Amino acid sequence: MIVADTSPLCYLVLIGCVDVLPAMFGRVEIPGAVRDELSASDAPPPVSAWMARPPEWLGVYAVEYEPDAALRRLHSGEREAIILAEQLGADLIVLDEKPARRVATGRGLRVTGTLGVLKEASARGLIDLPSAVERLRQTTFRASPRLLRNLLKEHS
Repeated sequence: MIVADTSPLCYLVLIGCVDVLPAMFGRVEIPGAVRDELSASDAPPPVSAWMARPPEWLGVYAVEYEPDAALRRLHSGEREAIILAEQLGADLIVLDEKPARRVATGRGLRVTGTLGVLKEASARGLIDLPSAVERLRQTTFRASPRLLRNLLKEHS
C-alpha cells in the first residue's frame, strides 16, 4: 500500500497513466487535503473530473495531527501525506517536491515521485516510457531536461 501526494496523481491522470498505480501497488491512500487539492476549482478539468468519481482502489483518510516544525514548511497535501504514510506504515510515499521528499526521507519513509512511478511501470511492461515522458513534457511538470534524458537513456 502506498500514499500519494497531489502532484503525482495530477500528472499521472493528465498523461493517462494513473492506472499503473493499482497495477503496481494495489491500493493507494490519500489524505483529505490531497483530495481537496485534486477537486479544487483551479485543478485541471481532467483531474477534477477523475476525483469527482474516484476509483475503488483510492482510499481517502481524514488526518489529524499536531505538525512539527519540519512539516509546517510544506503544503497541506504534502504534510498530510507524510503523516498518513507514517500512521498507516505505508510501503512507499509518492512525492515530487524536493523539500517534502527530504522531510519524508528524513522521517524514514521510502519515497518515489512521478518519474520513479513511470520508470517502474515501464520496467513492468505497463507503459511505453518515451511516450509517457513526451506526454509529461506537454504538461506543467518540472524536471530538468538532463534528468529526463537520463531516464530515457536508462530505458533504451
